[in-house]
Amino acid sequence: MKLTEKLEQLKALFGEMERALIAYSGGVDSTLVAKIAFDVLGDRALAVTAVSPSLLPEELEDAKIQAATIGIPHQIVQTHEMENPHYTSNPVNRCYFCKSELHDTLKPLAVNLGYPYVVDGVNADDLHDYRPGIQAAKERGARSPLAEVGVTKLEVRQLSQQLSLPWWDKPAQPCLSSRFPYGEEITITKLQRVGRAEIYLRKHGWDNLRVRSEGDTARIELAPEKIRDFVLTTDLPSVVSAFQEFGFIYVTLDLEGYRSGKLNQVLNKEVLEAKL
Repeated sequence: MKLTEKLEQLKALFGEMERALIAYSGGVDSTLVAKIAFDVLGDRALAVTAVSPSLLPEELEDAKIQAATIGIPHQIVQTHEMENPHYTSNPVNRCYFCKSELHDTLKPLAVNLGYPYVVDGVNADDLHDYRPGIQAAKERGARSPLAEVGVTKLEVRQLSQQLSLPWWDKPAQPCLSSRFPYGEEITITKLQRVGRAEIYLRKHGWDNLRVRSEGDTARIELAPEKIRDFVLTTDLPSVVSAFQEFGFIYVTLDLEGYRSGKLNQVLNKEVLEAKL
């Protein structure tokens, strides 16, 4: 199916909804959904961003700016997944409990405000990855327009560019809890030091990165083609000193480089099949 046809299908889908609340993180997927929803529904579309310690402050600011640029009404709510030991113990299905908290917050909000639909930014590619959060959203009646129409991640970026959204090539930025190996307890202190470390590197000109945290060790992941430049041009002692101020003891560089979902490689086939 052509990209223009998929865009028309998305518009038709929102036209049938009449009113929709968008689970809006500020990422490229949910922002595209918010844009199309607003183009079709106007003020009958509402973007809602959930704020918790696992969201980088700079991501929240981006979400605000992008929503204002689109023109869509934007609301912020607090979620409390950090109060759930099933989440903070960081099991392999951690995202299930995160999305459960999110949609248990958004669904009653949507009902109270008169929005019959809650939609998210799940795309067609997400359905082929290990994403336990998708099940939690479905259990609570959320819809995923991009996935329903078969829009892939590449097509999300192509459509965003076609619609003149300046953030069409924005790197993926999952929640900070994804920086920890499964089984390591997640705390607000740990989330904050990871967030500060990533912000530090971005301010020094590095993007499309992750700072993985394991115990007291920070592992920097950069795009493979950037590793050599980082080693040759960065004041490494300054990086170590900054990370130690954030609370890490050891600072390492991953020689394989950044790869989305890298921590999932420890999951065996049985876990992936079980999902929960």
